[in-house]
Amino acid sequence: MTNPSIIENTIEFVKETLEGAEGGHDWFHIERVYNNSKLIAKGEEADKLIVELGALLHDIADSKFHNGDESLGPKVADEFLKTQDASEEVRNHVIKIIENISFKGGNTERKFSSAELDIVQDADRLDALGAIGVARAFNYGGFKGRALFDPKVKPNLDMTKEEYKASTAPTINHFYEKLLLLKDRMNTETGKRIAEERHRFMEDYLKQFYAEWEGLA
Repeated sequence: MTNPSIIENTIEFVKETLEGAEGGHDWFHIERVYNNSKLIAKGEEADKLIVELGALLHDIADSKFHNGDESLGPKVADEFLKTQDASEEVRNHVIKIIENISFKGGNTERKFSSAELDIVQDADRLDALGAIGVARAFNYGGFKGRALFDPKVKPNLDMTKEEYKASTAPTINHFYEKLLLLKDRMNTETGKRIAEERHRFMEDYLKQFYAEWEGLA
């Protein structure tokens, strides 16, 4: 039988595991995705437990910070869920969410579909949009030592998964290569509605950025 304290225990496990993580992929990112997942789930038919566990564990070992190892996150999540007596069905569903949630350049087809994945993926994508999305993009760019902007380096809108993962392009390029594409890739009605507003904020931000870059504002 699943541990009745599984959500509380998962929160503590994630907080401990991600202590000291990069600021755009730390506990506070997880908390925002968790809260947005619960918000979106109110308008969807979905298993609440799987949604919450998927949201909490979706970045437990992000491959970006583990030498590109995409198997580590699902493995860590599965091992933890076993300690909570989660059923094989729950564990497998959460693993599928972790394996399929990432953008990965936008040219990779999901190999699994469920209402729960749709919800958690939307919640994760919402955190890449709007004011927080802008902050996260530049925080990660600084973490990786990337330039803010270089007019000579044009965005690449047709990257393979491998090219996307290996990219060292300036942070502004990331807006065109991922962030501005997310609005049209949302799964749920709630996700789409929130994404529209956050997308407009980013468009306004970019207009201001370029004006300041050219000394026009």
